[in-house]
Amino acid sequence: MRSLLAATLLWAFSFGLIKRHLGGLDPNFVAAMRLLLALPLFLPLLRARGLGAGLVARLLAIGAVQYGLMYVGYITAFQFAAAHEVVLYTVLTPLYVALICDAYARRFDAVNVGLAALAAAGAAVIQHREGAGVAWLGFLLVQLSSVCFAWGQSAYRRLRREQTDLRDREVIALLYLGGVVVTVIAATASGGWATLTKVSGTQWLVFAYLGVLATGVGFYLWNRGAVQVGAGALAVANNLKVPLGVLVALTIFDEQADLVRLGIGGGLMVVAAAVASRRGAA
Repeated sequence: MRSLLAATLLWAFSFGLIKRHLGGLDPNFVAAMRLLLALPLFLPLLRARGLGAGLVARLLAIGAVQYGLMYVGYITAFQFAAAHEVVLYTVLTPLYVALICDAYARRFDAVNVGLAALAAAGAAVIQHREGAGVAWLGFLLVQLSSVCFAWGQSAYRRLRREQTDLRDREVIALLYLGGVVVTVIAATASGGWATLTKVSGTQWLVFAYLGVLATGVGFYLWNRGAVQVGAGALAVANNLKVPLGVLVALTIFDEQADLVRLGIGGGLMVVAAAVASRRGAA
């Protein structure tokens, strides 16, 4: 659990930093840079020999979804929502873990569907303001990214429990590489590399923190911790970043919010996620 807590602390400042300092840059470029800076940390530790083509492909695929597709949606969401809203919208990740497990088991759980509806109602409360239509894009993008992150950590956890002889630090570079491929393609398609000439000194410092610490160290700690804890503890840990991230965005980064709507809507989403977490631990 200590690895999960350490990763959460590293991530708490990410939301405000992205919104304040990187909002003017192409989001696909931001996603690619974070992973390109993370990859060299663990590339020297990579031990791909003897893994087999199938296992390497699985690791690359997990990274492509958990990091690559997740980042494309998540960072784009900052174009349409405030940092505290983005972090709050990630509260549904445990619910998606439960729904993904239902899908793998080929069963329909009406309670989980009801919890998803409750969470959507909470989002509606937060976004119920004039001109909020565009902000829904932010909510939907975060949900897509959360599904990718939920699937990725669940898939890696299953793989590592099957392959008990693997060491996380010796294979995590393959996950980052999978994410790099997706984000580099996305940045190329969107013309994001033209943004490279516009990056200021302050933004490079932000990239250093986000790429090396929040992404490089953070995701390693998170996936390692996910393997070590039970499903219920993992679901709860997914939401530890929410109160910290919202607090940092509203205080350190001085974001403005309707605290009544934020409390009511956020409360509904937290209840939905908490129930999903308890059911996952059962």
